[in-house]
Amino acid sequence: MTAGARTGRFALLPAGTAPEAGLLLGARALRAFGDGLISLLLPVHLARLGFGPVAIGALATATLAGSAALTLTVGLTAHRLPKGRTPLLGAALLMVATGLAFPLAWQFWPLMLIAFVGTINPSSGDVSVFLPLEQARLSETVPNRGRTALFARYSLIGSLAAAVGSLCAGAPELLAGATGIDPSMAIDGAFLLYALLGLASLLLYRRLPDTRADALSVPAEPLRRSRGIVLRLAALFSLDAFAGGLVVQSLLALWLFERFGLSLATTGVIFFWTGVLSAVSYLVAERIAARIGLINTMVFTHLPSNVCLVLVPFAPDLTTAIALLLVRSLLSQMDVPTRTSYVMAVVTPGERAVAASMTAVPRSLASALGPLLAGQLLAVSGFGWPLVLAGGLKIVYDLTLLGMFRHVRPPEEAGPPSPGGVNDTAQASPPPRRPSQA
Repeated sequence: MTAGARTGRFALLPAGTAPEAGLLLGARALRAFGDGLISLLLPVHLARLGFGPVAIGALATATLAGSAALTLTVGLTAHRLPKGRTPLLGAALLMVATGLAFPLAWQFWPLMLIAFVGTINPSSGDVSVFLPLEQARLSETVPNRGRTALFARYSLIGSLAAAVGSLCAGAPELLAGATGIDPSMAIDGAFLLYALLGLASLLLYRRLPDTRADALSVPAEPLRRSRGIVLRLAALFSLDAFAGGLVVQSLLALWLFERFGLSLATTGVIFFWTGVLSAVSYLVAERIAARIGLINTMVFTHLPSNVCLVLVPFAPDLTTAIALLLVRSLLSQMDVPTRTSYVMAVVTPGERAVAASMTAVPRSLASALGPLLAGQLLAVSGFGWPLVLAGGLKIVYDLTLLGMFRHVRPPEEAGPPSPGGVNDTAQASPPPRRPSQA
């Protein structure tokens, strides 16, 4: 039975997708739940330890900078690393170690070290070493026509799981109130749950077929033919990521706590619904991209969301602020699956791992600077200047991206290739790998 036939029974996977993609989507869901949970509990945990906004911002910066360093190392050495599932297994083990170590550290510098080396994510999005490894592997499981649909589902599952994780962030507070245990102990339990999610992800990765025995797998290679397009995209994505780093979920939650006096449970509900709306937007993005193209979808959905972000600090009351955040969430993430699909489309198959890394790492590095600056701004003023600055920079990114790449099309979009553009280097995806036989 072919891979395409077997996936026909699974509505989650586009037609023609190899079944192993389902394992990667499952692992994505587990990790995203953990990220959604910890991103809201992290500032509460650190505040209970006596840290202020500047220190919390510095620790958030350390998590993003560490992820960037590890992701860059993996991307640049992808052609030398063990093939198959081994790098993903190593990343899952690191996630387990992070969840076990974080509650044991109380001082700033040990926490800084764990934050830098580990996989804790202060954002609702995925900025970890898992991202390029999973993206490159997913691209090999699906034909060109189904690539955007598969990445839309990848983002959809991640967003929904992160939303549920955010909703569960109020559980330690409720558990402490109901049982009388120390709230700090309940929060420590959430970090242990994070470690268990890493273990569950490891078990899923172990079920992936061994690509070393698969003749259809594409060997990784260094970035050569696609270097120009990847570097230009990486520079633009960095601007967007720096702006996003100003409003990572942990610091946005901190601003809501201070501006409106919200409880942790209420804030978790808000971020649950923003996550749900983001998840809905991924499937809408797939349909829009099929009509107007990947670049146009990335830009024309992103622009209005950034206007909403700029307006949030000017909201006269909590209801208006929440409404603007919800509208922003419905629009702001449509560029995520389209961006990933675009990068995977305009490089050669062998360069996908390093291209994913080279576009993700500058994003992580740039976003790592944002929380530190946002913490400083919040310490000076409670107005919400990080939101205004983030929205303005993202608008600049949108307009620049449109100007530079509106004529550069991926293979599946109709139209002649642009002279000297990426269509000259883009390659068709290889056939999906067949599952290994028992």
